[in-house]
Amino acid sequence: MIAIREQANLHIAIISHINGDIMILMVNKKPLKKQNRRQKITESSKKALKRKGLNRWLLVAIAVPTAILLLVGLSNLSDFLWPKVKNPNYGASFSIKYAKELGNDWQANYTALLDDMGFKNLRLMSYWDESEAVKGQYNFSDLDWQMDEAAKRGAKVSLGLGFRQPRWPECHQPAWAKEIGYGTDEWQAALNNYITVVQNRYKNHPALGSYQLENEAKNAWFGECPGAASTDRLIEEFNLAKNNDPNHPVYMSLSDQHGFPAGQPVPDKYGFSVYRIVWNDKTPIHFYLTYPTPVWYHKARATAIKIIKDRDFFVHELQVEPWGPKATKDLSLEEQNRSMSPKQINKNFTFVKKIGTEDIYTWGGEWWYWRKTQFNDPSIWDTVKQEVSGNSRALN
Repeated sequence: MIAIREQANLHIAIISHINGDIMILMVNKKPLKKQNRRQKITESSKKALKRKGLNRWLLVAIAVPTAILLLVGLSNLSDFLWPKVKNPNYGASFSIKYAKELGNDWQANYTALLDDMGFKNLRLMSYWDESEAVKGQYNFSDLDWQMDEAAKRGAKVSLGLGFRQPRWPECHQPAWAKEIGYGTDEWQAALNNYITVVQNRYKNHPALGSYQLENEAKNAWFGECPGAASTDRLIEEFNLAKNNDPNHPVYMSLSDQHGFPAGQPVPDKYGFSVYRIVWNDKTPIHFYLTYPTPVWYHKARATAIKIIKDRDFFVHELQVEPWGPKATKDLSLEEQNRSMSPKQINKNFTFVKKIGTEDIYTWGGEWWYWRKTQFNDPSIWDTVKQEVSGNSRALN
């Protein structure tokens, strides 16, 4: 007789013989175990997958709010570390040359900056090639008019001095001076004489607030210039300007966004440039470059200048115009907007206010007016006006 019983993981076969002997066979329950294992694995996998799915949703539910809170926290930290200047004091650079190049009525352009925009601080140019086109013969009629119009409105002028002044070609010398030869004693004497003539003419003018000597003088890579100005020449011109007019400060601007003024001369105040998006043609591949210089770098440099040189700083050029692959007048409106749109203008104002100086001269007033009057596009003009209106106080 054979009887089969199930016991645990075994089949137990009890075989009874006729003679009464009993033989017990124990056989492993593999088929049953395999079936149960499959069932258990399937159930276990389902549970694991379910748990995994729940964990993923839990991770998302935690990560997303955490990321948002982190971004908000970093933004608040940035605002805490670099709070915006609450009372910016804006000014505007203005170049008759550039206004004419764009085809603007330069006088209407200039008075619009004073009256419609409300600027109380202007940076004006005393171009050598225009005011002394013939050696010893001077024509300051256009500059006289600009100074007088500023004075009528209680505005102050920071007046450019020297060979290198803003706008292309950067270095502005009359043909006769070029023939003499840059850097010779005769050439330097002629330039020094021109600087003296300019200062003697305007040092008692009610609109004069300061001078800016040799714009970005150490810049050797931009403009049609014979190279960076020598330190000896800058010292000579600075001392001359101070002797000619000891009653008005003489400012100088750094030559780029990264340098430190290690040498002489030490002006009464340093000017910084702040550009954000420019066309890069200095590498084999050309592209729009967003300057990587962060706010903290500008603040650190200003702090170092204050400690080492005992001088304050101001922004002498805040980019508020496009810098594209061609001259601005030859760019399409779409191309202009790639580096300077109303949105980018607001970003630039936000950035510059975190640097820490109240005194900020904007760069691009001729272009704003050009877009408004020649393309019937007031968006640029109105965006700037919204920021600067009521935020310009005449500097003493």
